[in-house]
Amino acid sequence: MSREQIKNLIERRLPEAGLRGTALKGVQLFRVTEAVPCTPAVYKPTVVAILSGTKEAVLDGEYHVYGSDKYLLCPMTLPVEAGTPEASEEVPLLGVVIALEPRMMRELTMEIETAAGGKKHLRDCEPSALALAPWDVGFTQALLRLLELLDNPVDLEVLGQGRMRELCYAVLMGEAGAAARRAFGVGNEIAGTIEYLSNHLTKQVTIDDMAEHVGMSRAVFHRRFKDATTMSPIQFVKSMRLNHAAMKIAEGKTVSEAAWDVGYQSASQFSREFKRMYGQSPRQWGNAVQLPERLT
Repeated sequence: MSREQIKNLIERRLPEAGLRGTALKGVQLFRVTEAVPCTPAVYKPTVVAILSGTKEAVLDGEYHVYGSDKYLLCPMTLPVEAGTPEASEEVPLLGVVIALEPRMMRELTMEIETAAGGKKHLRDCEPSALALAPWDVGFTQALLRLLELLDNPVDLEVLGQGRMRELCYAVLMGEAGAAARRAFGVGNEIAGTIEYLSNHLTKQVTIDDMAEHVGMSRAVFHRRFKDATTMSPIQFVKSMRLNHAAMKIAEGKTVSEAAWDVGYQSASQFSREFKRMYGQSPRQWGNAVQLPERLT
């Protein structure tokens, strides 16, 4: 019943197609009524919960398709392709996007580890890239309680942080919790490196620089990075840059502006690598794509 209540709440607040922010910081509601093919995107640490329809996220060629039976956790910044290829007026994609606040997630992870006696297995493994988890009772009730605050400004102001914390706790304790705890807990060097890279795309950072930054040998860092993201560090940086560039081109920037914004010094190198990844030159791709409001 709780899931149906969440669906009704979103439908009431978003009767037409669109992506809408709410009074809850980091919480957006969305409705998509037409098919959107997978296009380049950059996911931030996020939870995406679907109440109707299906959504796709593609990471390094691996498809993650999910609907109202599972929610998606992205525990770190990642270059992906995302779309809603089956959305329609008859079966709209309806859901909610919740940005995860790193500080809150780190604090909760530490509290969980302390309460659990600092179990070693929570720290030894690298964070998973993307995780799907079923809607368990804890997550469903926490999401409903969070969204119900939108109907009462006083409750929202007083209880908002507490309800968000409750939702984050439900994610950490759910089936995707291991991926979240590894990304935000002790020993999260790879997730930290990814956050640094995503914020410094214009800098020329080498594998040796990254390995030295986290105190690992080049070989160990390379292996652990690939285990966490499915990509090598160099492949990851290239994908991040090209995805950001593709998004900028789709939003109206010129090819040269997009290339420069993500750290490319050579337009010809940018065009070669772009075409290798997307099968079209940047200009061809920009002419073919009209970017809708982007969903995480």
